[in-house]
Amino acid sequence: MVGCLGLLGTAAQANDFPNRPINLYVSAAPGGTTDIAARMIAEPLARALGTSVIVDNRPGGSGGVAAQQVSRAPADGYTLLFQYSGFQVISPLLLKNQNWDPVSSFSPVANVLSAPQLLVVRSTLPYKTLEELVNSDAAKKGELNYASSGVGSLQHVATELFNQMAETQLFHIPYNGTGPALNDLMGGAVDLTMTTPPPLLPHIQNGNLTPLVVTGPKRLDSLPDVPTASEAGYPELEISSWFAMYAPAGTPADVVNKIAAEVEKITQTAEFQEKAQSLGAYPSFQGPAELGEYTKAELSRWGKVIEAAQIEMP
Repeated sequence: MVGCLGLLGTAAQANDFPNRPINLYVSAAPGGTTDIAARMIAEPLARALGTSVIVDNRPGGSGGVAAQQVSRAPADGYTLLFQYSGFQVISPLLLKNQNWDPVSSFSPVANVLSAPQLLVVRSTLPYKTLEELVNSDAAKKGELNYASSGVGSLQHVATELFNQMAETQLFHIPYNGTGPALNDLMGGAVDLTMTTPPPLLPHIQNGNLTPLVVTGPKRLDSLPDVPTASEAGYPELEISSWFAMYAPAGTPADVVNKIAAEVEKITQTAEFQEKAQSLGAYPSFQGPAELGEYTKAELSRWGKVIEAAQIEMP
């Protein structure tokens, strides 16, 4: 009888949801893509659910500060995590002694946005295609180098995947963020980098950087002449940063599905799609089950790359 009462209580809670504000913890500081994407969802989600969705930025710990906060919260749908993929499926493979697990600590809710990477070289180099870069690296035997925003970043791990696929020996130079990496790329201290389009587009447009390939499933509208990785002969280099929502593990399925259904509607609106395009991104909705499987698949994929490249945090 007690068990039945418990089930009835859970059902009642789900049917009544939401009846108070929802806290959406964001694993990054205000102003970046993760924060912008979270706010693109939060405002229309609040209207749809008829309650406040409060964005609470908790940067730090490679996503761990926000993730730990949400993983320890009551599993009732009123505390959610908005997470960048690099923090969800790469950082946990490299960081030791963290107090949360990317799979067991959460109930997946929805993936909402994806952003491909662009591989660019400084324009003072002669390369116009990915094939030219690969051939030159083979001839120079590892003299070319690349910048990333830090050890274990998606830029780092993705370029190491390219090294493994193309049998190149591009040498890694880590920086503390994309900004410093771009400064040295523009200054000629490094040869190439791979990151999301927005910070690169102005430098491509003024001729300082040459784009070789985009790692998304289709060409960018802003760079229609730049081939996809698949078109360039590297289909396994299809890589995107993605931005997803999670709830604490054990959150009732009815509550998770209710939130996910509204998120899906939001990602289908013209307003959301236009904002996504302005970020060099695209809507990529996945529901709870699909996001759960995708999270596991991404952990497996990047785990193999990290092991093969022998990447360790300093």
